[in-house]
Amino acid sequence: MARSVYKLQEIDKRYRVIHSGDQVLDLGASPGSWSQYASEKIGEKGRLLGMDLKKVFLSLPNAVFMKGDIMILDFGPALELHGFTKPFDVIVSDMAPDTTSSRFTDQMKSLELCEMALDTVHRLLKPGGNFVCKIFDSGDAMTFRDELKKYFNSVQLLRPKSVQQSSKEFFMIGLGYKKTSGLVERVGGLLD
Repeated sequence: MARSVYKLQEIDKRYRVIHSGDQVLDLGASPGSWSQYASEKIGEKGRLLGMDLKKVFLSLPNAVFMKGDIMILDFGPALELHGFTKPFDVIVSDMAPDTTSSRFTDQMKSLELCEMALDTVHRLLKPGGNFVCKIFDSGDAMTFRDELKKYFNSVQLLRPKSVQQSSKEFFMIGLGYKKTSGLVERVGGLLD
């Protein structure tokens, strides 16, 4: 298992994000260590959908993996095809951009991925659900945190011990999603 699993493990141990029986959406699932951890945590009554631009070569009894882009995928038919008929309890995103030599560019790309993940939250996370998102440290990261605070009862920031010293990444944890009526209209009953 990749060392990135220890990041989710620490987040979950501290904030109790994932529970037995949960339905989990793992964005940026490749190579699969977060999915393995979540799959074990949710148990046989839980379900996991892992998505990535790269194919995930992993077989778990309670998980399905799809290769695709979350911004262009028509989630409705894809979810129905795999038996996901209700909103997700948890959405986790370990998505990261291919890094460049420009710290500013990397930070902007990371923020874009977080915004894409939040858009997916608005479409697919149930009220009261939890969200974990990796982001690169920047001034704009705090603006994103303020945005999350509008939609979650609690927003926590954590830089897990397993993050390399040289890395600029940390995680935002949204607990207790508050779905607003305007967003419900936008979703158009996708998983109602």
